[in-house]
Amino acid sequence: MLIKDLPEDERPRERIAAHGAGSLSDAEILAVFFGSGRQGMSAVELGREMIRRFGNLRNLSRATVSELTRIDGIGPAKAAQLAAVFEFGRRLSREAFIDTPVTSPEEVFALVGSSMQCLSQESVRVILLNHRKKLIHIEEVFLGTGNESFANPPEILRRAISHAAHSIILVHNHPSGDPSPSQADREVTRRMCRACDAVGIEFIDHVIIGGESRNDSRDPYFSFRESGLL
Repeated sequence: MLIKDLPEDERPRERIAAHGAGSLSDAEILAVFFGSGRQGMSAVELGREMIRRFGNLRNLSRATVSELTRIDGIGPAKAAQLAAVFEFGRRLSREAFIDTPVTSPEEVFALVGSSMQCLSQESVRVILLNHRKKLIHIEEVFLGTGNESFANPPEILRRAISHAAHSIILVHNHPSGDPSPSQADREVTRRMCRACDAVGIEFIDHVIIGGESRNDSRDPYFSFRESGLL
């Protein structure tokens, strides 16, 4: 059954107009995006298949264009559009921090945690802040494997200086899921601390993002500042 064949009060677009987008299921929200089905599948069925494949919208939002096009009915153009919609949502969520100081690991996790937890590679990002600890910019400074030396303090400081940052927070993920710091992480933190002191930039914290599937009640991140190591 196509959307146009549904009773009018069951059609996703009509329900948004009458009751708001919050009244729709995840699959129905995707159906509105797709508009019509593909290859004999209705838009709602396609939405349900995507949720079934990825488990939830959060996982779907992290899918690459290549992963999206493996689903029957999703071509490169529509996959790129969907990826852009999810990126729009991530950027919109960051705007909440434009006027709010970022100082705690909880705030760091709210800012970048969800986008880093699913990465299969190690990503190192620097959060650049102004003199009021408000967000200027987030920049990825390394993407690779944990076997490489991921942090180059002079390069990170060059990015900070180019944006006139007053303070920085270093953040990276552990694809293994365990946010506990390695010896290399500890050494990088010491080097960054010395480098920041030398140029007068405040080094607020180094936060490690772990995975979301954890069997204990500990936080899904590790903060060097919070742990007394910085």
